[in-house]
Amino acid sequence: MAEKQPQDNPTLNVAQRTRTATEDERLLQSPAEAPQAQDFTRSDPWRVFRIMGEFVEGFDNLARIGPAVTIFGSARTPADHPEYAAARETARLLGEAGFGIITGGGPGIMEAANRGARDADVLSIGCNIELPFEQGINPYVDVAINFRYFFVRKTMFVKYAEAFIIFPGGFGTLDELFEAMTLIQTGKVRDFPVVLVGTAYWKGLLDWIRDTLLAEGKISPEDVDLVTVTDSPEEAVRAIVECYEHNCSTTGRVDHRKKKQTVEETPASPANTPAEPEKGDAQ
Repeated sequence: MAEKQPQDNPTLNVAQRTRTATEDERLLQSPAEAPQAQDFTRSDPWRVFRIMGEFVEGFDNLARIGPAVTIFGSARTPADHPEYAAARETARLLGEAGFGIITGGGPGIMEAANRGARDADVLSIGCNIELPFEQGINPYVDVAINFRYFFVRKTMFVKYAEAFIIFPGGFGTLDELFEAMTLIQTGKVRDFPVVLVGTAYWKGLLDWIRDTLLAEGKISPEDVDLVTVTDSPEEAVRAIVECYEHNCSTTGRVDHRKKKQTVEETPASPANTPAEPEKGDAQ
């Protein structure tokens, strides 16, 4: 059966189609280089309102999705690659454990993760970003949210996830990895597992962290243990489930997951079925 093709995203591709700068590029432009004569809607004060609007839209769409896990990885991973299959299987297992799936909404590993969410029949979310080139949304996304500012989008990835799973990827993937490690190191997020999938791929980076950063005192010994590394989708999911359940039991937080039940686990009568809990923010 032919693979589904990415869906066009014209709303997000305005800059590419009009050959103009993206909103992020305009925001970060030096005032000395910015055109002096411009209407108010192109000014920094106006951009503040656009940024506020993106936060509002993101919060409005994601505030009640329930527990979810964000999965990162290369957009260039083809569908016949083992990493694609591993990401799809990881997302499926997470879905069966009661977690929704959040990705950047693009192709490659993101598509695989959203596809795995569909396999498990759980919520599949894609947070797309405006780029200087044409950007589509993969066909396995149920809830698509478009962002023009990277930092707003990155806030959503962390705020509404219980954990990160990171597959091999490029600069964007590394950006998310180190942002998560910084937030954990500085106590901005707690009980937040970061799992790297692909021991061979991540070995060089982790060796450098130990042999250079730690050896020169740039980080503390405990910072080396901020991530879990594995080649197994099952182990990746287990690390997240155990952390989530332990955190629920020690803090008294309600477990909001909706796990699929097997025949043996199915309650004997409706009277034994607990009321569906309110979904709430994950972080």
